[in-house]
Amino acid sequence: MDLHLILVIVVVSALAFDFTNGFHDTANVVATSISTGAASPKAAIAFAAILNFIGAFISIEVAATIASDVVDQSAIQGAGSLNVVFAGLVGAIAWNLITWYFGLPSSSSHALIGGIVGAALADSGSQAIETAGLVGKVLVPAIVAPILAFVVAALAIGLIYRITARLRPGPVTRGYRLGQIASGGLLALAHGTNDAQKTMGVITLALIADGALPEGASPPTWVIVASATAIALGTYSGGWRIIKTTGMRIIKMDAAQGFSAQGAGAAVIMASSHFGFPLSTTHVINGGVMGSGVAKRVSAVRWGVAGNIVTAWILTLPAAAAIGALCFGITEIFGDGAAGPVIISAIAVVLIVIAFVRRSRQTEVVDVQTEVA
Repeated sequence: MDLHLILVIVVVSALAFDFTNGFHDTANVVATSISTGAASPKAAIAFAAILNFIGAFISIEVAATIASDVVDQSAIQGAGSLNVVFAGLVGAIAWNLITWYFGLPSSSSHALIGGIVGAALADSGSQAIETAGLVGKVLVPAIVAPILAFVVAALAIGLIYRITARLRPGPVTRGYRLGQIASGGLLALAHGTNDAQKTMGVITLALIADGALPEGASPPTWVIVASATAIALGTYSGGWRIIKTTGMRIIKMDAAQGFSAQGAGAAVIMASSHFGFPLSTTHVINGGVMGSGVAKRVSAVRWGVAGNIVTAWILTLPAAAAIGALCFGITEIFGDGAAGPVIISAIAVVLIVIAFVRRSRQTEVVDVQTEVA
């Protein structure tokens, strides 16, 4: 009974993470379109939510990576191992909410992987970690992908400016705003394809731990549908603080730059999803944004803001891993039963409500001060 209760808690926690992934990463998909005036906030977010949902059905390669290439499936069996998955999810959700609270566009993907790895290390040590998969499919792509997006966006915007240099700016801007609708849609599709699969992989890992699926199994259809729905709903709820950072604070963006950044990000993410690399959409799109800014002029990028984002990226894996390990240690105090996950879930819900209430009050104060000014 305890084992199945823990499984239910893990599945709910995974979908909660997927929801936070959606609103945390909304900025990655829509910020550039909103900041350049290519789309209204409501229209951009609704469009992104729909395409996030559709994108989740395109591939399961990334889900397979999360389920089998990060931790050893043979080490994830029984109630205690379900607690490993639960603790990893708590680590990821906690880091997502911390960075959302401060408006930092960190990586939900690396928060999830860091949380799972930290909890697995606390449970079984380094033998539970698939080092080759972690390095080859997570860490190396994490470094290469944003650099690649940076280069592609910089080359694209350089070519665009050269082609349109002698054309009237009005029609050019309108053309690229229309282009942003297409590139933004492709980016949203890519985001759903890559990010929703991470939750699919974690739920599949939990089902394997429960014994409901054999080792090496693919995500069941209900897992795919549930994950797609959760990330779409999260995207629709919006992450306005991070939208402001990505779309307005890194560079002052024009429509051509937005088109280049989105196009570069979508191309890199779709290609990586095909090979099963669980990329950070945050890393990739911000790399594209910086690349499109640098190609115009180096001083166009607000490097202080960019530095804060890079710091958050560097901290994400170890911070989420530490929280995941801590949560697993707390569950161990209560044994392998459901008591630990139930208590931690209750505490987490209370803390999340407090954080949302405090943030909404601060936002209201800022809005009132803005109106008065």
